[in-house]
Amino acid sequence: MDVFSIAKGGLAAAERRFETAASRVAQAATDERIDLGHEMVEMIQAKHHVSANLKVIRFADEMWKSLLEIQVR
Repeated sequence: MDVFSIAKGGLAAAERRFETAASRVAQAATDERIDLGHEMVEMIQAKHHVSANLKVIRFADEMWKSLLEIQVR
């Protein structure tokens, strides 16, 4: 299981989610059926998913560095 690949996939999914919500917000001017509150929540959640996936990448990177340091000793 490659943690970096999983986190990269999570980042891509969050980016798609954010872009979809942002696109709907842009369309809201012409389509009053779009719920702006829902779309804003979607974008905020996507932001948190990006943050969480970046933390996973940073943590995995720190673990790899620690393992390499142990092997050098």
